[in-house]
Amino acid sequence: MDKRPETRVATVILVRVWGMDADGRPFFQNANATNLSSEGAMLSGISHQLKTGDVIGVQHGDKKARFKVVWVIDGGVARQIEAGVQILANQQSPWQALTKADKAAVAPSKNKRRYIRHKVLFPLEIGFEDSRRTHMQTNATDIGGRGCYVETLLPLPLGTKVKITFWMDSEKIQTSGVVRASDGGVGMGIEFTQLDNQVQDRLQKHLDKLDEGLNSRDAAKGASNADS
Repeated sequence: MDKRPETRVATVILVRVWGMDADGRPFFQNANATNLSSEGAMLSGISHQLKTGDVIGVQHGDKKARFKVVWVIDGGVARQIEAGVQILANQQSPWQALTKADKAAVAPSKNKRRYIRHKVLFPLEIGFEDSRRTHMQTNATDIGGRGCYVETLLPLPLGTKVKITFWMDSEKIQTSGVVRASDGGVGMGIEFTQLDNQVQDRLQKHLDKLDEGLNSRDAAKGASNADS
């Protein structure tokens, strides 16, 4: 059967948008989003030139995700730049509550990863084969047993080889990695290349437990606020 087009919501919402513009300059601004669906939206009021194929970050409330720009129109002085954006695979829509499609953004049939990514702040250190380069102390914003994504305005180039260090409880883990995605003004995706299957499984279980703990804490906080 043919897949029916998803109904879009015409509500206009305020979002934060960031990335690298067409001139190679990082930007961060408010914009409007409408024609909402679990897979994308139309953005307007953008004051920076964008290109089709760009990857940008979009945040609504406390939810954020990465999107690919699929079309761009110069709407003139009043409407500025308008852009159609499509959510990247394995990302969760920031406005899923409005589209009532909680599961559509990360449909099981589309998620081919063996290890589910968790959207948690996970401290790690990024080092380099050249010991003269300064190591980066940072946080992954989503991570799984095979890799992670690190938000940064100036991501490393594609193919850059790195050394990753992180902790699981009191155990120090070190592995090699390579930059597989480099999204200017947004961040970079890093694949762990030398974690054996046993360590990958242990890391995934550690992340599952960490994420469950955060969700339970948020649920308890929400219940407490509702009772007060």
